[in-house]
Amino acid sequence: MSAPLRRRTVLLAGGALAAGGSLLGGGTAPAAAGLAPEAAADAQIAEILLRIRPPQFPDRWYDVTRFGAVGDDTTDCTAAIRAAIEACHGAGGGHVVVPAGDYRTGAVHLLSGVDLHLEQGARLAFSQDPAAYLPVVATRYEGTECYNYSAFVYAYGQRDVAITGQGMLDGRADATHWWDWTGGPPPNEGPDKTLLIQMAATGVPVEDRVFGAGHYLRPNLLQLNRCENVLLDGITVKDSPMWNIHPVLCRNVTIRGVTVDSPNGPNNDGIDPESCTDVLIEDCTISTGDDCVAFKSGKDADGRRVNVPARYAVVRNCVMADGNGGVTAGSETSGGVMDIFVRDCTMSSPHLERAIRIKSNPDRGGTIANIDVRRVSVGQAADSVVEIVLNYANVTTGAYPPDVHDITISRLTVASAPRALNLLGLADDPLRAIHLHQCRFDAITEPNVITNVEDLQLDQVWINGARVDN
Repeated sequence: MSAPLRRRTVLLAGGALAAGGSLLGGGTAPAAAGLAPEAAADAQIAEILLRIRPPQFPDRWYDVTRFGAVGDDTTDCTAAIRAAIEACHGAGGGHVVVPAGDYRTGAVHLLSGVDLHLEQGARLAFSQDPAAYLPVVATRYEGTECYNYSAFVYAYGQRDVAITGQGMLDGRADATHWWDWTGGPPPNEGPDKTLLIQMAATGVPVEDRVFGAGHYLRPNLLQLNRCENVLLDGITVKDSPMWNIHPVLCRNVTIRGVTVDSPNGPNNDGIDPESCTDVLIEDCTISTGDDCVAFKSGKDADGRRVNVPARYAVVRNCVMADGNGGVTAGSETSGGVMDIFVRDCTMSSPHLERAIRIKSNPDRGGTIANIDVRRVSVGQAADSVVEIVLNYANVTTGAYPPDVHDITISRLTVASAPRALNLLGLADDPLRAIHLHQCRFDAITEPNVITNVEDLQLDQVWINGARVDN
Protein backbone atom coordinates (compact mmCIF):
# COMPACT_ATOMS: atom_id res chain seq x y z
CA MET A 1 0.00 0.00 0.00
CA SER A 2 1.39 3.41 -0.93
CA ALA A 3 2.13 6.05 1.68
CA PRO A 4 -0.72 8.47 2.43
CA LEU A 5 -0.80 11.67 0.42
CA ARG A 6 -0.49 14.55 2.83
CA ARG A 7 0.48 17.51 0.68
CA ARG A 8 -1.75 20.54 0.51
CA THR A 9 -2.54 22.13 -2.83
CA VAL A 10 -1.71 25.82 -3.12
CA LEU A 11 -3.55 28.12 -5.52
CA LEU A 12 -1.62 31.08 -6.83
CA ALA A 13 -3.09 34.51 -7.29
CA GLY A 14 -5.98 34.44 -9.69
CA GLY A 15 -6.62 30.77 -9.03
CA ALA A 16 -3.76 29.28 -11.06
CA LEU A 17 -2.25 26.07 -9.74
CA ALA A 18 1.27 25.90 -8.44
CA ALA A 19 3.73 23.11 -9.34
CA GLY A 20 3.07 23.21 -13.06
CA GLY A 21 -0.63 22.44 -12.70
CA SER A 22 -0.15 19.27 -10.65
CA LEU A 23 -2.73 19.11 -7.91
CA LEU A 24 -0.64 17.10 -5.48
CA GLY A 25 2.88 17.43 -6.85
CA GLY A 26 4.18 14.07 -8.00
CA GLY A 27 2.02 11.02 -7.47
CA THR A 28 1.00 8.46 -10.04
CA ALA A 29 -0.06 8.82 -13.65
CA PRO A 30 -3.73 9.35 -14.55
CA ALA A 31 -5.68 6.26 -13.58
CA ALA A 32 -8.92 6.32 -15.50
CA ALA A 33 -8.66 2.57 -15.87
CA GLY A 34 -8.84 2.29 -12.08
CA LEU A 35 -12.23 3.99 -11.90
CA ALA A 36 -15.25 1.74 -11.49
CA PRO A 37 -16.57 1.30 -15.05
CA GLU A 38 -19.78 3.19 -15.59
CA ALA A 39 -21.37 0.13 -17.14
CA ALA A 40 -20.71 -1.87 -13.98
CA ALA A 41 -22.23 0.88 -11.83
CA ASP A 42 -25.25 1.08 -14.11
CA ALA A 43 -25.68 -2.68 -13.77
CA GLN A 44 -25.75 -2.32 -9.99
CA ILE A 45 -28.36 0.42 -10.30
CA ALA A 46 -30.48 -1.80 -12.53
CA GLU A 47 -30.32 -4.60 -9.97
CA ILE A 48 -31.41 -2.24 -7.19
CA LEU A 49 -34.30 -0.84 -9.22
CA LEU A 50 -35.54 -4.32 -10.05
CA ARG A 51 -36.04 -4.93 -6.33
CA ILE A 52 -37.83 -1.64 -5.67
CA ARG A 53 -41.57 -1.90 -6.27
CA PRO A 54 -43.98 0.71 -4.90
CA PRO A 55 -46.90 -0.80 -2.99
CA GLN A 56 -50.29 -1.22 -4.65
CA PHE A 57 -53.57 -0.50 -2.88
CA PRO A 58 -57.12 -1.79 -3.33
CA ASP A 59 -59.67 0.48 -4.98
CA ARG A 60 -61.28 1.50 -1.70
CA TRP A 61 -61.53 5.16 -0.68
CA TYR A 62 -62.18 6.64 2.76
CA ASP A 63 -62.78 10.40 2.91
CA VAL A 64 -61.73 11.76 6.32
CA THR A 65 -64.59 14.26 6.28
CA ARG A 66 -67.03 11.33 6.48
CA PHE A 67 -65.37 10.45 9.79
CA GLY A 68 -65.78 13.97 11.20
CA ALA A 69 -62.72 15.86 9.94
CA VAL A 70 -63.31 19.51 9.07
CA GLY A 71 -60.79 21.49 7.02
CA ASP A 72 -61.46 24.81 8.74
CA ASP A 73 -57.98 25.24 10.30
CA THR A 74 -59.60 25.11 13.73
CA THR A 75 -61.26 21.75 14.41
CA ASP A 76 -59.07 19.04 15.95
CA CYS A 77 -59.21 16.27 13.34
CA THR A 78 -56.89 13.78 15.06
CA ALA A 79 -59.60 11.29 16.03
CA ALA A 80 -61.33 11.51 12.64
CA ILE A 81 -58.13 10.85 10.67
CA ARG A 82 -57.27 7.96 12.98
CA ALA A 83 -60.72 6.44 12.54
CA ALA A 84 -60.47 6.64 8.75
CA ILE A 85 -57.05 4.94 8.78
CA GLU A 86 -58.31 2.17 11.09
CA ALA A 87 -61.39 1.59 8.92
CA CYS A 88 -59.29 1.39 5.75
CA HIS A 89 -56.80 -0.98 7.35
CA GLY A 90 -59.56 -3.14 8.80
CA ALA A 91 -61.21 -3.53 5.40
CA GLY A 92 -57.99 -4.84 3.87
CA GLY A 93 -56.43 -1.58 2.74
CA GLY A 94 -57.04 1.25 0.31
CA HIS A 95 -56.81 5.02 0.25
CA VAL A 96 -57.59 7.48 3.05
CA VAL A 97 -58.41 10.75 1.29
CA VAL A 98 -57.83 14.22 2.72
CA PRO A 99 -59.67 16.71 0.48
CA ALA A 100 -58.69 20.35 0.07
CA GLY A 101 -58.71 22.27 3.34
CA ASP A 102 -56.64 22.93 6.43
CA TYR A 103 -56.91 20.14 8.97
CA ARG A 104 -55.55 20.60 12.49
CA THR A 105 -54.21 17.34 13.89
CA GLY A 106 -51.90 15.64 16.32
CA ALA A 107 -49.97 12.44 15.62
CA VAL A 108 -51.08 10.42 12.58
CA HIS A 109 -50.16 6.72 12.75
CA LEU A 110 -50.23 4.77 9.49
CA LEU A 111 -51.23 1.10 9.32
CA SER A 112 -50.51 -1.62 6.79
CA GLY A 113 -52.29 -1.38 3.47
CA VAL A 114 -53.10 2.33 3.83
CA ASP A 115 -52.30 5.11 1.37
CA LEU A 116 -52.84 8.50 3.01
CA HIS A 117 -53.75 10.57 -0.03
CA LEU A 118 -53.62 14.37 0.28
CA GLU A 119 -55.50 16.03 -2.53
CA GLN A 120 -54.25 19.29 -3.99
CA GLY A 121 -54.97 22.06 -1.50
CA ALA A 122 -55.07 19.68 1.46
CA ARG A 123 -52.88 20.61 4.41
CA LEU A 124 -52.36 18.70 7.61
CA ALA A 125 -51.49 21.46 10.09
CA PHE A 126 -49.80 19.72 13.01
CA SER A 127 -50.40 20.77 16.59
CA GLN A 128 -47.70 22.82 18.32
CA ASP A 129 -48.56 21.14 21.64
CA PRO A 130 -46.05 18.37 22.52
CA ALA A 131 -48.83 16.48 24.33
CA ALA A 132 -50.43 15.82 20.92
CA TYR A 133 -47.55 13.38 20.21
CA LEU A 134 -47.94 11.20 23.28
CA PRO A 135 -47.85 8.41 24.30
CA VAL A 136 -44.20 7.84 23.45
CA VAL A 137 -43.25 5.48 20.62
CA ALA A 138 -40.18 3.48 19.64
CA THR A 139 -37.92 5.75 17.62
CA ARG A 140 -34.33 6.53 16.72
CA TYR A 141 -33.09 9.94 17.77
CA GLU A 142 -29.97 11.03 15.90
CA GLY A 143 -28.92 7.41 15.49
CA THR A 144 -29.76 6.15 19.00
CA GLU A 145 -32.86 4.10 19.81
CA CYS A 146 -35.22 5.23 22.55
CA TYR A 147 -38.85 6.00 23.32
CA ASN A 148 -39.86 9.58 22.63
CA TYR A 149 -42.59 11.79 21.24
CA SER A 150 -44.21 10.30 18.15
CA ALA A 151 -43.22 11.66 14.78
CA PHE A 152 -46.07 13.73 13.41
CA VAL A 153 -46.71 10.99 10.83
CA TYR A 154 -45.45 7.65 12.12
CA ALA A 155 -45.57 3.94 11.37
CA TYR A 156 -43.85 1.01 13.07
CA GLY A 157 -43.51 -2.47 11.63
CA GLN A 158 -46.08 -1.89 8.87
CA ARG A 159 -46.19 -3.14 5.26
CA ASP A 160 -47.50 -1.41 2.16
CA VAL A 161 -47.84 2.17 3.42
CA ALA A 162 -47.90 5.38 1.42
CA ILE A 163 -48.44 9.12 1.57
CA THR A 164 -49.36 10.48 -1.84
CA GLY A 165 -50.98 13.42 -3.59
CA GLN A 166 -50.27 17.11 -4.02
CA GLY A 167 -51.07 18.18 -0.46
CA MET A 168 -48.86 19.30 2.41
CA LEU A 169 -47.65 18.08 5.77
CA ASP A 170 -47.02 21.31 7.69
CA GLY A 171 -45.04 20.77 10.90
CA ARG A 172 -45.59 24.40 11.95
CA ALA A 173 -42.32 24.45 13.88
CA ASP A 174 -40.88 27.91 14.49
CA ALA A 175 -38.63 29.85 16.83
CA THR A 176 -41.03 29.47 19.76
CA HIS A 177 -42.28 25.93 19.05
CA TRP A 178 -39.82 23.02 18.85
CA TRP A 179 -36.85 24.90 17.38
CA ASP A 180 -36.32 26.69 20.70
CA TRP A 181 -35.44 23.30 22.23
CA THR A 182 -32.11 23.27 20.39
CA GLY A 183 -30.24 25.79 22.50
CA GLY A 184 -30.36 29.01 24.41
CA PRO A 185 -31.63 29.20 27.98
CA PRO A 186 -32.95 26.02 29.61
CA PRO A 187 -34.95 23.95 29.13
CA ASN A 188 -33.37 22.59 25.96
CA GLU A 189 -32.35 19.27 24.43
CA GLY A 190 -28.71 19.33 25.56
CA PRO A 191 -29.06 17.39 28.85
CA ASP A 192 -31.40 14.82 27.26
CA LYS A 193 -29.07 14.20 24.32
CA THR A 194 -26.19 13.65 26.74
CA LEU A 195 -28.29 11.31 28.87
CA LEU A 196 -29.42 9.26 25.86
CA ILE A 197 -25.86 8.82 24.61
CA GLN A 198 -24.74 7.77 28.10
CA MET A 199 -27.59 5.25 28.32
CA ALA A 200 -26.58 3.69 25.01
CA ALA A 201 -22.88 3.62 25.92
CA THR A 202 -23.58 1.84 29.23
CA GLY A 203 -26.00 -0.69 27.73
CA VAL A 204 -29.26 0.56 29.21
CA PRO A 205 -32.03 -1.46 27.48
CA VAL A 206 -33.93 0.50 24.85
CA GLU A 207 -37.23 0.03 26.70
CA ASP A 208 -35.75 1.92 29.63
CA ARG A 209 -34.62 4.90 27.56
CA VAL A 210 -37.91 6.77 27.93
CA PHE A 211 -38.15 10.47 27.13
CA GLY A 212 -41.24 12.37 25.93
CA ALA A 213 -43.11 14.48 28.50
CA GLY A 214 -40.74 16.55 30.63
CA HIS A 215 -37.92 16.05 28.13
CA TYR A 216 -36.78 17.96 25.08
CA LEU A 217 -35.82 15.59 22.28
CA ARG A 218 -37.56 16.89 19.16
CA PRO A 219 -39.62 14.49 17.00
CA ASN A 220 -39.35 14.06 13.24
CA LEU A 221 -42.09 15.25 10.95
CA LEU A 222 -42.36 11.86 9.24
CA GLN A 223 -40.77 8.63 10.48
CA LEU A 224 -41.40 5.14 9.13
CA ASN A 225 -39.71 2.64 11.44
CA ARG A 226 -39.09 -0.99 10.43
CA CYS A 227 -41.56 -0.82 7.55
CA GLU A 228 -41.54 -2.63 4.23
CA ASN A 229 -42.84 -1.41 0.86
CA VAL A 230 -43.04 2.35 1.39
CA LEU A 231 -44.12 5.06 -1.05
CA LEU A 232 -43.98 8.85 -0.66
CA ASP A 233 -45.18 10.51 -3.84
CA GLY A 234 -45.92 14.14 -4.72
CA ILE A 235 -46.38 15.59 -1.25
CA THR A 236 -44.80 18.70 0.25
CA VAL A 237 -43.35 18.67 3.76
CA LYS A 238 -42.66 21.90 5.60
CA ASP A 239 -41.13 23.18 8.85
CA SER A 240 -40.32 20.04 10.80
CA PRO A 241 -39.09 20.17 14.41
CA MET A 242 -35.93 18.37 13.16
CA TRP A 243 -35.37 15.81 10.35
CA ASN A 244 -38.26 15.98 7.88
CA ILE A 245 -38.47 12.51 6.27
CA HIS A 246 -36.82 9.69 8.21
CA PRO A 247 -37.23 6.08 7.08
CA VAL A 248 -35.51 3.83 9.66
CA LEU A 249 -34.64 0.16 9.15
CA CYS A 250 -37.02 0.02 6.17
CA ARG A 251 -36.85 -2.04 2.99
CA ASN A 252 -38.16 -1.16 -0.48
CA VAL A 253 -38.65 2.62 -0.20
CA THR A 254 -39.70 4.92 -3.05
CA ILE A 255 -39.62 8.70 -2.51
CA ARG A 256 -40.51 10.57 -5.69
CA GLY A 257 -41.74 14.02 -6.63
CA VAL A 258 -41.56 15.17 -3.02
CA THR A 259 -40.86 18.80 -2.06
CA VAL A 260 -39.09 19.54 1.21
CA ASP A 261 -39.53 23.23 2.11
CA SER A 262 -37.83 23.64 5.46
CA PRO A 263 -34.80 25.95 5.10
CA ASN A 264 -35.03 27.84 8.36
CA GLY A 265 -34.99 25.24 11.11
CA PRO A 266 -32.07 23.66 12.98
CA ASN A 267 -31.15 20.06 12.05
CA ASN A 268 -33.91 20.16 9.46
CA ASP A 269 -32.50 17.45 7.18
CA GLY A 270 -34.65 16.78 4.15
CA ILE A 271 -34.63 13.02 3.53
CA ASP A 272 -32.59 10.76 5.84
CA PRO A 273 -32.77 7.03 5.02
CA GLU A 274 -31.21 5.38 8.07
CA SER A 275 -30.20 1.71 7.99
CA CYS A 276 -32.54 1.20 5.01
CA THR A 277 -32.12 -1.20 2.09
CA ASP A 278 -33.29 -0.63 -1.50
CA VAL A 279 -34.18 3.05 -1.62
CA LEU A 280 -35.09 5.21 -4.62
CA ILE A 281 -35.20 9.00 -4.24
CA GLU A 282 -36.10 10.70 -7.52
CA ASP A 283 -37.50 13.96 -8.89
CA CYS A 284 -37.49 15.63 -5.47
CA THR A 285 -36.90 19.32 -4.68
CA ILE A 286 -35.22 19.97 -1.34
CA SER A 287 -34.34 23.11 0.61
CA THR A 288 -33.41 22.64 4.26
CA GLY A 289 -31.60 24.04 7.27
CA ASP A 290 -29.25 21.03 7.22
CA ASP A 291 -28.40 18.20 4.81
CA CYS A 292 -30.75 17.72 1.86
CA VAL A 293 -30.33 13.93 1.56
CA ALA A 294 -28.32 12.16 4.27
CA PHE A 295 -27.67 8.42 4.49
CA LYS A 296 -27.20 7.23 8.06
CA SER A 297 -26.83 3.96 9.97
CA GLY A 298 -26.83 4.60 13.71
CA LYS A 299 -24.51 6.37 16.11
CA ASP A 300 -21.59 5.04 18.14
CA ALA A 301 -22.36 2.20 20.59
CA ASP A 302 -26.04 1.95 19.70
CA GLY A 303 -25.35 1.97 15.96
CA ARG A 304 -22.88 -0.87 16.43
CA ARG A 305 -25.42 -2.78 18.53
CA VAL A 306 -28.08 -2.60 15.81
CA ASN A 307 -25.41 -2.95 13.10
CA VAL A 308 -27.54 -2.47 9.98
CA PRO A 309 -26.10 -0.45 7.08
CA ALA A 310 -27.72 2.01 4.75
CA ARG A 311 -27.28 0.11 1.51
CA TYR A 312 -28.41 -0.05 -2.11
CA ALA A 313 -29.86 3.38 -2.84
CA VAL A 314 -30.33 5.54 -5.94
CA VAL A 315 -30.75 9.33 -5.86
CA ARG A 316 -31.55 10.75 -9.27
CA ASN A 317 -33.01 13.82 -11.00
CA CYS A 318 -33.31 15.81 -7.79
CA VAL A 319 -32.87 19.54 -7.17
CA MET A 320 -31.14 20.71 -3.99
CA ALA A 321 -31.05 24.34 -2.84
CA ASP A 322 -30.30 25.43 0.75
CA GLY A 323 -28.54 22.89 2.97
CA ASN A 324 -25.32 21.91 4.69
CA GLY A 325 -24.85 19.21 2.05
CA GLY A 326 -26.61 18.14 -1.14
CA VAL A 327 -26.08 14.39 -0.81
CA THR A 328 -24.39 13.29 2.41
CA ALA A 329 -23.28 10.17 4.24
CA GLY A 330 -23.07 10.59 8.00
CA SER A 331 -22.30 11.62 10.51
CA GLU A 332 -24.12 8.61 12.01
CA THR A 333 -22.26 5.86 10.12
CA SER A 334 -21.71 3.14 12.73
CA GLY A 335 -23.62 0.48 10.80
CA GLY A 336 -22.02 1.39 7.47
CA VAL A 337 -23.12 3.23 4.31
CA MET A 338 -22.52 1.37 1.08
CA ASP A 339 -23.61 1.10 -2.55
CA ILE A 340 -25.11 4.58 -2.91
CA PHE A 341 -25.57 5.94 -6.46
CA VAL A 342 -26.26 9.60 -7.30
CA ARG A 343 -27.23 10.54 -10.85
CA ASP A 344 -28.28 13.68 -12.76
CA CYS A 345 -28.92 16.05 -9.85
CA THR A 346 -28.78 19.86 -9.77
CA MET A 347 -27.56 21.75 -6.72
CA SER A 348 -27.23 25.50 -6.21
CA SER A 349 -27.77 28.14 -3.56
CA PRO A 350 -25.72 30.77 -1.73
CA HIS A 351 -26.81 28.75 1.34
CA LEU A 352 -25.75 25.36 -0.02
CA GLU A 353 -22.51 24.70 1.81
CA ARG A 354 -21.36 21.53 0.05
CA ALA A 355 -22.57 19.35 -2.81
CA ILE A 356 -21.20 15.92 -1.85
CA ARG A 357 -20.29 15.37 1.80
CA ILE A 358 -19.09 12.36 3.79
CA LYS A 359 -18.57 13.02 7.50
CA SER A 360 -17.55 10.72 10.33
CA ASN A 361 -15.01 10.37 13.14
CA PRO A 362 -13.17 7.68 15.15
CA ASP A 363 -16.06 7.28 17.61
CA ARG A 364 -18.45 6.26 14.83
CA GLY A 365 -16.84 3.30 13.05
CA GLY A 366 -18.55 1.64 10.10
CA THR A 367 -17.60 1.17 6.46
CA ILE A 368 -18.43 3.86 3.91
CA ALA A 369 -17.75 2.46 0.46
CA ASN A 370 -18.89 2.33 -3.15
CA ILE A 371 -20.40 5.82 -3.23
CA ASP A 372 -20.77 6.59 -6.94
CA VAL A 373 -21.76 10.09 -8.10
CA ARG A 374 -22.19 11.03 -11.78
CA ARG A 375 -23.56 13.95 -13.79
CA VAL A 376 -24.18 16.43 -10.98
CA SER A 377 -24.37 20.13 -11.84
CA VAL A 378 -23.53 22.63 -9.10
CA GLY A 379 -24.27 26.29 -9.71
CA GLN A 380 -23.15 27.91 -6.48
CA ALA A 381 -21.83 26.42 -3.27
CA ALA A 382 -20.72 28.27 -0.14
CA ASP A 383 -17.86 26.00 0.99
CA SER A 384 -16.06 22.94 -0.38
CA VAL A 385 -17.88 21.27 -3.25
CA VAL A 386 -16.67 17.80 -2.26
CA GLU A 387 -15.94 17.21 1.41
CA ILE A 388 -14.86 13.89 2.93
CA VAL A 389 -13.70 14.29 6.53
CA LEU A 390 -12.97 11.93 9.40
CA ASN A 391 -12.73 14.61 12.09
CA TYR A 392 -16.42 15.46 12.33
CA ALA A 393 -17.26 17.47 15.48
CA ASN A 394 -13.48 17.92 15.94
CA VAL A 395 -13.07 14.31 17.12
CA THR A 396 -9.73 12.92 15.91
CA THR A 397 -9.11 9.99 18.27
CA GLY A 398 -11.25 7.03 19.21
CA ALA A 399 -11.54 3.26 19.25
CA TYR A 400 -13.71 2.92 16.13
CA PRO A 401 -12.10 4.53 13.09
CA PRO A 402 -14.41 4.44 10.05
CA ASP A 403 -13.27 2.70 6.87
CA VAL A 404 -13.86 5.09 3.96
CA HIS A 405 -12.88 3.93 0.48
CA ASP A 406 -13.96 3.65 -3.15
CA ILE A 407 -15.66 6.99 -3.65
CA THR A 408 -16.16 7.84 -7.34
CA ILE A 409 -17.27 11.24 -8.64
CA SER A 410 -17.60 11.65 -12.40
CA ARG A 411 -18.80 14.51 -14.63
CA LEU A 412 -19.38 16.92 -11.79
CA THR A 413 -19.48 20.55 -12.98
CA VAL A 414 -19.29 23.58 -10.70
CA ALA A 415 -19.86 27.21 -11.67
CA SER A 416 -18.69 28.83 -8.44
CA ALA A 417 -17.43 27.83 -4.99
CA PRO A 418 -14.65 28.77 -2.57
CA ARG A 419 -12.97 25.34 -2.66
CA ALA A 420 -13.18 22.26 -4.86
CA LEU A 421 -11.95 19.56 -2.46
CA ASN A 422 -11.68 19.17 1.30
CA LEU A 423 -10.39 15.63 1.94
CA LEU A 424 -9.28 14.94 5.50
CA GLY A 425 -8.29 11.44 6.53
CA LEU A 426 -6.44 10.72 9.76
CA ALA A 427 -2.80 9.74 10.10
CA ASP A 428 -3.73 6.23 11.25
CA ASP A 429 -6.95 6.07 9.24
CA PRO A 430 -6.47 7.49 5.74
CA LEU A 431 -9.15 7.90 3.13
CA ARG A 432 -8.60 5.39 0.32
CA ALA A 433 -9.40 5.21 -3.37
CA ILE A 434 -11.03 8.59 -3.94
CA HIS A 435 -11.51 8.97 -7.70
CA LEU A 436 -12.59 12.06 -9.64
CA HIS A 437 -13.16 11.70 -13.37
CA GLN A 438 -14.08 14.35 -15.96
CA CYS A 439 -14.92 17.03 -13.39
CA ARG A 440 -14.75 20.80 -13.84
CA PHE A 441 -14.57 23.38 -11.06
CA ASP A 442 -14.77 27.06 -12.07
CA ALA A 443 -14.47 30.29 -10.07
CA ILE A 444 -12.60 28.56 -7.24
CA THR A 445 -10.99 31.08 -4.87
CA GLU A 446 -9.37 29.02 -2.11
CA PRO A 447 -6.84 26.17 -2.05
CA ASN A 448 -7.92 22.59 -1.77
CA VAL A 449 -7.08 20.75 1.43
CA ILE A 450 -5.98 17.15 1.01
CA THR A 451 -4.53 15.30 3.99
CA ASN A 452 -4.01 11.58 4.65
CA VAL A 453 -5.43 10.21 1.42
CA GLU A 454 -4.23 7.01 -0.24
CA ASP A 455 -4.86 6.41 -3.94
CA LEU A 456 -6.37 9.75 -4.89
CA GLN A 457 -6.96 9.59 -8.64
CA LEU A 458 -7.70 12.70 -10.68
CA ASP A 459 -8.47 12.04 -14.32
CA GLN A 460 -9.50 14.89 -16.64
CA VAL A 461 -10.16 17.20 -13.71
CA TRP A 462 -10.07 20.95 -14.34
CA ILE A 463 -9.88 23.75 -11.78
CA ASN A 464 -10.20 27.33 -13.01
CA GLY A 465 -9.39 26.18 -16.53
CA ALA A 466 -6.21 24.30 -15.60
CA ARG A 467 -6.08 20.53 -15.89
CA VAL A 468 -4.88 19.00 -12.62
CA ASP A 469 -4.62 15.27 -13.26
CA ASN A 470 -2.21 13.34 -11.07
